[in-house]
Amino acid sequence: MLIDFFYALRNAGLPVSLKEWLTLLEALKHQLAFASIDDFYLLARTILIKDEKYFDRFDQVFAQQVRGITGALDDPQTTIPEDWLKKQVEKFLSDEEKRQLQALGWDKLMETLKERLAEQKERHQGGNKWIGTGGTSPFGAYGYNPEGIRIGQAESRHRRAVKVWDKREFRNLDDSGELGTRNLKVALRALREFARSGAAEVLDLDATIAATAKNAGYLDLKLVPELHNAVKVIVLFDIGGSMDDHIRQCEELFSAARSEFKHLEIFYFHNCVYEAVWRDNNRRHKDTLSTFDLIHTYGADYKLIFVGDASMSPYEIVYPGGSVEHMNEEAGEVWLKRLTSHFRHAVWLNPAPVERWTYTQSIGLLQERMDGRMFELTVDGLTQAMQALKKSAH
Repeated sequence: MLIDFFYALRNAGLPVSLKEWLTLLEALKHQLAFASIDDFYLLARTILIKDEKYFDRFDQVFAQQVRGITGALDDPQTTIPEDWLKKQVEKFLSDEEKRQLQALGWDKLMETLKERLAEQKERHQGGNKWIGTGGTSPFGAYGYNPEGIRIGQAESRHRRAVKVWDKREFRNLDDSGELGTRNLKVALRALREFARSGAAEVLDLDATIAATAKNAGYLDLKLVPELHNAVKVIVLFDIGGSMDDHIRQCEELFSAARSEFKHLEIFYFHNCVYEAVWRDNNRRHKDTLSTFDLIHTYGADYKLIFVGDASMSPYEIVYPGGSVEHMNEEAGEVWLKRLTSHFRHAVWLNPAPVERWTYTQSIGLLQERMDGRMFELTVDGLTQAMQALKKSAH
């Protein structure tokens, strides 16, 4: 069993050397862990794992190999959710049928929508022209079109909608939840910049010894201000829509950032940043902060972190009026440029798997506008992002 455990650790990418493994066997020989699975777990982790960022991966291997715990057998990609069965009107097209559909283009799409709204008098289902459900029309719900306007559909499915004509409610991320991994905290600590500030209340031992020696042995206490993490961070979270798939990851990052940074500001946006951001999703239509005010309120010494999957219609980035929710006067890329010009230390964290990035045009557009400073929201990606934030401003 122990040999299998060793190979399982190595196969999982954990840097466990043969020397460390022999040390564990020697410890077991001296009964440092005897007749207790918990004692063996602590002993094995202490000897084999030297970096806390590997603790979670070690726990997973330990559970599978030693405790006999296996992952769920159900493959989420093969099970059919019940709500899919209820949507019998949905029409899933083959790849060939999808390729046959032609995008209308921005101007033609908006012009055609106006015509449909004026002409249509009744409900339609399964067609390719009218506003309806389950068809290939650019307007409606639960169908497919490469560039459409979503009307009457609760959730995003293909991440292709140019406009969304529905009232949408988003919920705030939860920063009180228990973190599922310590690794985010460990990666964020790489950004810390310590400085002494405030009243002199902490004993400076070296200075006290030197001063006492110079004072003929009479005690001369020397105090210094406490050491604080002085880094200032603004995090802009994309919320709602396709980001619903990544809520857990974002909540873990949200909670980790709260605990690691003393000077932290959190705001939300949807898909792409425009003329306003907000702190509370329950009041996002009434209580917003102008993006200009954000720039003028917080100095250029703040580090700026965007968090979003960058999956949207390209119109939202490059076209005035391209936002899915309102008619923005200036394109999203204009606001992104203003933010990154002011906050010169800026990165984008993307929770979508990096192997999918090349298949989404909007990700490529934002990656280009971030000068390549887009990183996957993984431990390695977050570590690289923190290193990029500490380098000289672009």
